[in-house]
Amino acid sequence: MTKNATLICVPIMGETIEKMVIDIQKAKLNGADLVEIRLDSLATFNPSQDLNTFIQHHHSLPFLFTYRPTWEGGKYDGDENQRLDALRLAMELGADYIDIELKVAHQFYDSIRGKTFNKTKVIVSSHNYQQTPSVEDLGDLVARIQATGADIVKIATTAVEITDVARMFQIMVHSQVPFIGLVMGDRGLISRVLCAKFGGYLTFGTLESGIVSAPGQPTLKDLLDLYNFRQVGPETKVYGIIGKPVSHSKSPILFNKAYKTVGFDGVFVFLLVDDLANFFRTYSSTDFVGFSVTIPHKESALKCCDEVDPVAKSIGAVNCVVRRPTDGKLIGYNTDYVGAINAIEDGLRGRHNSSGTAISPLSGKLFVVIGAGGAGKALAYGAKEKGARIVIANRTYDRARELADVIGGDALALSDLDSYHPEDGMILANTTSIGMQPKIDETPISKHALKFYSLVFDAVYTPKMTRLLKEAEESGATIVKGLEMFIGQAYEQYEKYTGLPAPKELFRNIMENY
Repeated sequence: MTKNATLICVPIMGETIEKMVIDIQKAKLNGADLVEIRLDSLATFNPSQDLNTFIQHHHSLPFLFTYRPTWEGGKYDGDENQRLDALRLAMELGADYIDIELKVAHQFYDSIRGKTFNKTKVIVSSHNYQQTPSVEDLGDLVARIQATGADIVKIATTAVEITDVARMFQIMVHSQVPFIGLVMGDRGLISRVLCAKFGGYLTFGTLESGIVSAPGQPTLKDLLDLYNFRQVGPETKVYGIIGKPVSHSKSPILFNKAYKTVGFDGVFVFLLVDDLANFFRTYSSTDFVGFSVTIPHKESALKCCDEVDPVAKSIGAVNCVVRRPTDGKLIGYNTDYVGAINAIEDGLRGRHNSSGTAISPLSGKLFVVIGAGGAGKALAYGAKEKGARIVIANRTYDRARELADVIGGDALALSDLDSYHPEDGMILANTTSIGMQPKIDETPISKHALKFYSLVFDAVYTPKMTRLLKEAEESGATIVKGLEMFIGQAYEQYEKYTGLPAPKELFRNIMENY
């Protein structure tokens, strides 16, 4: 059933034993493999009594006991000998695992010399809350931890950039001992998912989002349901959405669900990237095969590719990068415009029901694009290709003029759009973030001006129904939602990523429910 041996551990951080016991049951119910009892989070702790209570509940799940001191990022600031006594007692009572910090590991092992604890595996851990050391230094650290006699090596570092995680993967893949390697922070998130591919001993998943024992931990639910963690193995191909910010993206939900449904061996992750060129240089192996690109990296992605599709080149932006299997070269595409233009054409055809014609229903139409950024460029280019006449409206007139000159069209200041009416039956496409959550009461154009348009498209898809679309519908125009563009561009990417035809019905159902 599962393609990896990586365990999912839920940190239990209740202030009382009662709360902990409830959370342990929740963890078991929701599919955890073991729990980490954070003794340092208890408001009061009586070792002999409380450890017995835990071990009696033991039929539920394997237990890892951690009693983290403040000097290693935990909450315990009492007597050191008492702390180590409690962990020794946990071993005597038959705990499955205990965690000991590298700083005190030799001292701890000296204190249990000659005793045999058949059951307990000792994790010796090191935490770095500043950065991630070089591969060489990480290797030395593993050797130092192994030298203590540890059963399992645990190293947690901090990601300053997402490229730091690659060094942890390198150590993990080559480790000869059971190894837990996690990189903390938002930029380290992939370490917590892809350890299943690279052979990590365990990863942490929380019961609730936001309540974490270390920065950047995903929820247990996301590991199992969003990332299909149990289906990630050594051969699994890695895809992701590159952006900054990136956590709002719906792509991981869409692609992971689709991969799971059709049985495709891939996982799709969030990639919070600061320096794109450095990212592509670092993750250059054939494991990392496909990347969706969003703001602010679409223009720089074009420069990072070895080859760029002519359409993407004309637009000046790439939103999809695929690593060619034959030579490892990066090929850049723009699927943004395909999704939007197809959706707009379908909307127009629905109006006149002339789907059989080879000529685009956009041919000869006046097409007004709001916004002169990457998406505006893509739409203007796509509509132009279909024979439409283009007008660019933008807050700063100069940017609009610049794009209009490149594409061969007219320019307009956004403030003049309300009084612009050279003809009826025009088409309007908003490619700006006006009207996007949280500012859902904004719109780029007055309602009275919408009666001159036969179709209105809005690239914003949170909310699904923007103020612009509501008012356009009330004015009698056909409306096309931003979700259509999102789904349309995803079809194209899915086919490039997998070589399979896009499951269009499935995509639609997933997005209807998100």
